[in-house]
Amino acid sequence: MIARRQLLTAALLLTTAIAVPVQAEDKPAEIRIGTQKGGFFPAVRQRQTLETAFKPLGIEVKWIDFQFGPPLLEAINVGSVDFGFVGDTPPIFAQAGGARIRYVAAVKSEGDNQAIIVPKDSPIKTIADLKGKRVAYGKGSSAHHLLVASLEKAGLSWSDITPAPLAPADATAAFVKGSVDAWSIWDPYLALAELKENARVLVFDKDVHKPNAFYIANTDFVERYPSLVARLNTTFAAEGDWANSHHEEVAKAQAEATGVDIEAIRRFVNRSTYNVAPLDAEVIKTQQAIADRFAKLGLIPKPVNVSDIAWKWTPGS
Repeated sequence: MIARRQLLTAALLLTTAIAVPVQAEDKPAEIRIGTQKGGFFPAVRQRQTLETAFKPLGIEVKWIDFQFGPPLLEAINVGSVDFGFVGDTPPIFAQAGGARIRYVAAVKSEGDNQAIIVPKDSPIKTIADLKGKRVAYGKGSSAHHLLVASLEKAGLSWSDITPAPLAPADATAAFVKGSVDAWSIWDPYLALAELKENARVLVFDKDVHKPNAFYIANTDFVERYPSLVARLNTTFAAEGDWANSHHEEVAKAQAEATGVDIEAIRRFVNRSTYNVAPLDAEVIKTQQAIADRFAKLGLIPKPVNVSDIAWKWTPGS
């Protein structure tokens, strides 16, 4: 009787196991990472560091390239990219537009990788001379903020110039043809303009404000996979430490991946830092000042509170 009861119990357990499979660990099949033309990402991809970090978890890494920050963040917002790297301004425009994004880590810049430039023979000598001039910039990009902040510091308003919102490729052509008087732009486009067109710098980022860049993730991805976000941050932080002492390898990998002139890439890389860190009070304060400046000028639809979408990362946890 006991044996029969045990057999019935075993059969019931087997039936239950078939009907209700054991829940597998909640993790994505792949992580989609958005990058821009520049930075140290080609070297990271060559080194397969991310792939190695996530292979033990059975997660593949997919890289997706974008020309600049705003379209990358839109991809993160709609969920077609999970994690990406952008400058300081795109997240502000995205947050003001209701995008589902989170700041997950910061990269503090020395402020040498972005500038407002003019043709070498231009009569424009200072930012004040931009009054009445046509100036190119990427709308919603970090170069957009550099232009706004520079005008403000020089005592000019946005209405004092003729804004020419152009993507980098279009702005490059406009600058070379002389259809714009000045251009607010980041590396490697900046380095290329300096070397190929002998462009002259009016101001660098560091002359106007303290810039930062950010790793951004989709809100749902952060909430569902916080340990994976921490692993991404940790891996990129380690790669940043490596890149800081291996500039030539970084430059060669980027030149090979993009086809951009190696001398321009070396200039870009040699004035770059790659230190990844949690968002601290200083970074949030600086970012909030940028957001407030855009809100004051009516360039974003509503004011935003940067700390509302800042995710706390504790390295080593």
